[in-house]
Amino acid sequence: MHSIPAPIYPRYLRTPDAAVHLGLSPRTLEKHRCYGTGPVYHKLGGRIVYALADLDAWVYPGQRRSTRDPGRGVVHPARRQPGTGPVRR
Repeated sequence: MHSIPAPIYPRYLRTPDAAVHLGLSPRTLEKHRCYGTGPVYHKLGGRIVYALADLDAWVYPGQRRSTRDPGRGVVHPARRQPGTGPVRR
């Protein structure tokens, strides 16, 4: 008898797929990476990949139950934050 193989789910996503997972544009995710305000990423050779767990952990502080809920933290916008110095290129 042949067994049906279990489906393989990705553990790491490239930028376009990670952006879809978060509901952002890929460009916004790239800006977050440059400014240091985005999720943790991994560099594999020349490729940037994001672990699903890291994406979910990054959005967790923005979780709210109502408009009055102060939440657990802030998910910063994709721009340089005060006190973070110049962006090196």
